[in-house]
Amino acid sequence: MSGRGFPALRANEYRDAWCGQVLADRVDFELRLAGWIHRRRDHGGLVFVDLRDRTGLVQLVFDPDESGAAFELSHQLRAEDVISVAGRVVRRAPETVNPELPTGEFELRVDEAERLGGAATPPFEIEAYSGEVGEEMRLRYRYLDLRRERMREAIELRHGVAKAIRDFLGGEGFLEIETPMLSRSTPEGARDFLVPSRREPGSFYALPQSPQLFKQLLMVAGFERYFQIVRCFRDEDQRADRQPDFTQLDLEMSFVGVEDVLDLNERLLAAVFEAVGGPALELPLPRLPYDETLTRYGTDRPDLRFGLELVELTDLVAETEFKVFRRTIEGGGVVKGLNAGAREVPRSVLDGLIERAQELGAKGLVWAFREGEGWRSPTAKFLSAEELSALNERLGAEEGALLLVVADRAEVANSVLAQLRLELGERFGLVDPGAEAFCWITEWPMFGWNEDERRWDPHHHPFTAPAEGFDPERPGEARALAYDLVWNGQELGGGSIRISDPELQQRVLETIGIGAEEARDRFGFLLEALRYGAPPHGGIAYGLDRWVQRLLHADSIRDTIAFPKAASGADPLTGAPAPVGEAQLRELGLALRSPGR
Repeated sequence: MSGRGFPALRANEYRDAWCGQVLADRVDFELRLAGWIHRRRDHGGLVFVDLRDRTGLVQLVFDPDESGAAFELSHQLRAEDVISVAGRVVRRAPETVNPELPTGEFELRVDEAERLGGAATPPFEIEAYSGEVGEEMRLRYRYLDLRRERMREAIELRHGVAKAIRDFLGGEGFLEIETPMLSRSTPEGARDFLVPSRREPGSFYALPQSPQLFKQLLMVAGFERYFQIVRCFRDEDQRADRQPDFTQLDLEMSFVGVEDVLDLNERLLAAVFEAVGGPALELPLPRLPYDETLTRYGTDRPDLRFGLELVELTDLVAETEFKVFRRTIEGGGVVKGLNAGAREVPRSVLDGLIERAQELGAKGLVWAFREGEGWRSPTAKFLSAEELSALNERLGAEEGALLLVVADRAEVANSVLAQLRLELGERFGLVDPGAEAFCWITEWPMFGWNEDERRWDPHHHPFTAPAEGFDPERPGEARALAYDLVWNGQELGGGSIRISDPELQQRVLETIGIGAEEARDRFGFLLEALRYGAPPHGGIAYGLDRWVQRLLHADSIRDTIAFPKAASGADPLTGAPAPVGEAQLRELGLALRSPGR
């Protein structure tokens, strides 16, 4: 990146310009620069140093005939030393121009230099960083890792995204309002991080999983349009796109319906992408009902950059003599498949697909290649010619097409085929790396049945408004005014229209097993607030880390966060989490005991 566009520096004893600003308009000017030594090269009579700051690199030249004492210092400098230099900007000789750098036509002829801070040998090379350095090492020395260009660009992009969000929402009449970091534990879908109270031993604050209840209170308070770029905390298992502490863009609007929220958010997304160089969007974005999404893709986070859609086959084999299919259907299960296209695939790969399906939870996997009107498959002999023909037609199978079929409970068949679809798309090169696909998932079920706990759980959260006709006696049929935004198969954010009627809110809470007394105890403040004139309202929350991850095409949100936790949830830099002393525990009225006791 170039320093062009950076504000002019106020001159001080260390510098009066950014390294990236050493461009044509500075030729023949005397400048003072400061930064880190990126690399040093001794060419006999001359010493060349690439100096780095946030804005880029510039070449320094130490000449024994011009640099005086600075030339002597140049022989003592090491990579990552911090220096301040002064000298005259000149054009490089044509044969020495570096076209890879914005400053590559210019250099600073040094006549003064001071080492401001020496550097020990880094644990890994910063200039020539390669992926061979493990993430644990990178996080342990994150302050060095952040010096690399890719990490600097990630942090700068994150800043640009946040600025563009604030600019757009400010122009739409939103107010940025902070909400508390210390509150009480409420049921929002994940475990809370608890903070013991010293003043009230035995009582605890909870760090917010989201500002959900407070943003609803702001709507009751009449602010009508609120947003916040806020830290949230969830004590849950880690994965590539999760952190125990993460950043959300949270927003809420009054007097709106689903289409109002989606329209504003599509324009927000387009404005942010235009500001930071993201993909161009064609609005409105596609909307896919939840049930259709599961039918076609097996997941509520579909990657729409390629086909291989799932196909329902249950009705075609309902009377089959093939016992595996027949028993599954009689037990309430389904038979689903996908057509992976005409492929030459060795038996070892097919065996691997069976193993993978079983790892994902299926009892097995049927594979077949279309041959004429039938199949080449160990399963073909158990199916009639009519069944094979019907299956080929339903799957749209051309000659030589690889067909994969799973017979199991609907949720298992969907999840297994959904994952196999992604892996086959990657294996066969079906995903255009330059493609971007967005969609809204709408018309969500209000509740899902929790078999382990024998209860109904909200699909989003218990403050999501149901569509018209909500019958608490038939919760499995209820639909929610909810929506998720999906980008290339990753959930970017989700939200809903909220419940603004206190009586309806109580009925929903009772449906998920929270009675009136428990409701008053856990979030009576919200139920009470709804009785003082609550407008219809709704909003959305996005994972800001995921926005930046997708824009960077990074593998993990950890590559978008200045100081993230490792995949284990630990912090290699600070050593957190860490024990505390007995005195602190006593002050909080706490005592430790062995796990399991």
